[in-house]
Amino acid sequence: MEAEFSSLMRELSACGHQAPALIERARLPRWCRHSLFFFLGYIAKADGRVTEADIGYAESLIKAMRLSRRQRRRAIGWFQQGKSAGQLPFIRGLAMRLSRRLWPAPALKTAICLCHASQLNGRPGKPRRYRCEDAIDQIGLPVSISEDIFDSYASKVWTRHSENLSRPTSYQQACELLGVTRRDSLEVIKRAYRKKISECHPDKLAQQQVSDRDRSLAKERLLHYQQAWELIKRHNTLRP
Repeated sequence: MEAEFSSLMRELSACGHQAPALIERARLPRWCRHSLFFFLGYIAKADGRVTEADIGYAESLIKAMRLSRRQRRRAIGWFQQGKSAGQLPFIRGLAMRLSRRLWPAPALKTAICLCHASQLNGRPGKPRRYRCEDAIDQIGLPVSISEDIFDSYASKVWTRHSENLSRPTSYQQACELLGVTRRDSLEVIKRAYRKKISECHPDKLAQQQVSDRDRSLAKERLLHYQQAWELIKRHNTLRP
């Protein structure tokens, strides 16, 4: 399962962390559709009401799977069932629970789609995250799978939407600042750190026409990248 999961995460990264693009490239078996759209409806109702983003995401998956009109109506019906569910029925996701040991790919692809659904507006709140974790547990996968998927979104997607200039105080924050995940090796993190440093190094900025404000921001980013790298080095030195 670990090898399959790592392969899918690389594929997700290559797709720009767009789960519909992943599903378009790495097909999801037909027998997974009912559970997937049911779980999507269940997650969408976590905050009390379904948003346009939830509906749009479900439609994008329908398009990625190239469903016919009849199949689309069925998928929407399953989504509606999930919206109305107060809890997850035991039978939902049973096929994936039974097959995950010999064929983990369908359950893992479904988990990626569910995690994407729960973070449509950025870092997911507790209601959406808890429902996502419930669904992932329902298909027989460890909840840690969702943590790894969210880590990947945190480092590659969420940081694009906000300027993070705060000093990292934890290993997780340091990884997010450098655009890596906890799963990455120290060598991979070191390369990411060097790339970040090169982007805002004073010698490089001296060759460009930048404003005083941008130069000041670059200096601050440089300092926080260095702090993140030092924190990561200490963590790896002390780890048994």
